[in-house]
Amino acid sequence: MEAIQAKDYQVVFGENGYSNLNAILKEKNYSILFVLVDSNTHEHCLAPFLQNIVTQTTIEIIEIDPGEEFKNLETCEGVWNVLSELNADRNSALINLGGGVVTDLGGFVACCFKRGIDFINIPTTLLAMVDASVGGKTGVDLGPLKNQIGIISNPELVLVDTHFLGTLSVEELRSGYAEMLKHGLISSEAYWNTVKQAKYTDFESLAELIRQSIAIKNEVVLEDPFEKNRRKSLNYGHTLGHAIESYFMESDQKERLLHGEAIAIGMILANYLSSELCSLPKSECDVISQAILAFYPSVEFTEKDIESIITLLKYDKKNSHGKVLFVLLNRIGEVVLNQEASNELIYNAFEYYKKLKKN
Repeated sequence: MEAIQAKDYQVVFGENGYSNLNAILKEKNYSILFVLVDSNTHEHCLAPFLQNIVTQTTIEIIEIDPGEEFKNLETCEGVWNVLSELNADRNSALINLGGGVVTDLGGFVACCFKRGIDFINIPTTLLAMVDASVGGKTGVDLGPLKNQIGIISNPELVLVDTHFLGTLSVEELRSGYAEMLKHGLISSEAYWNTVKQAKYTDFESLAELIRQSIAIKNEVVLEDPFEKNRRKSLNYGHTLGHAIESYFMESDQKERLLHGEAIAIGMILANYLSSELCSLPKSECDVISQAILAFYPSVEFTEKDIESIITLLKYDKKNSHGKVLFVLLNRIGEVVLNQEASNELIYNAFEYYKKLKKN
């Protein structure tokens, strides 16, 4: 599969991708290679990955706990301490082998250690392949607040090997698929129609869709690398989606939601807001929302839940001058940025979601 040229790096695929990786390792001649994994990728992905690596450089493995709750500065400090103990220098490199938590946190760790060492992303989840590992965003959460601390810095390479998808549960695959559905909504009706009808468990057909999804995101990032304008479109459904994810992660009474599960709800809520504040026809809003809901389980929200979620909106990264700003749609492929919505409209959006799931 043909590589995608991003800014200052490439996204490469499969066996050819390992050739690119080995060429970089040979050219850079790193002093030490560190591979960051969590306990899941250590067990399921590390051995096959190392079998494809050709290098004389010493390789050290660093393991962190899996899960969004460990994507924090405390985990970073632990990794920085291990790097120091193992004599990492500025000519070391960090290979991040894992999902979005590993690639986000690992990239941030690399950017800060000794004011910056090279890093390479090897995403092992669908979510990381189409979103987290591409675009240069690195960072960690601040308590339950998503991605509050971070920096935009590009890796040396991103290698996508779809064989790793075989290690995932159906729930994890479905979580990543939400980002592909989002790429369809913000890019074109043609891609939306293709991706909404595809099977995310069919890895052979999924491979080309993954490449297309990465290409969509890459085009946006190349135009607006620091999220001043068009790149905000990649946050469709994320303003409320991130708040929902944070609330469910923080609450002892709620079962955790995967990222894509929360973003799917966020997109349905954004659809409703788009029909009220922009030009998205009500009928199209319903069709799009039903298509998204078909992939994901329904979630119950009480009025107290919604109140807490709205409170969390003030921490969203897209906010400006104290205003909560939403990414909305006029129609599929036509995004409207920096839209305000009243709390009343947001409550109505949740009511729309509640009624929609009964159909």
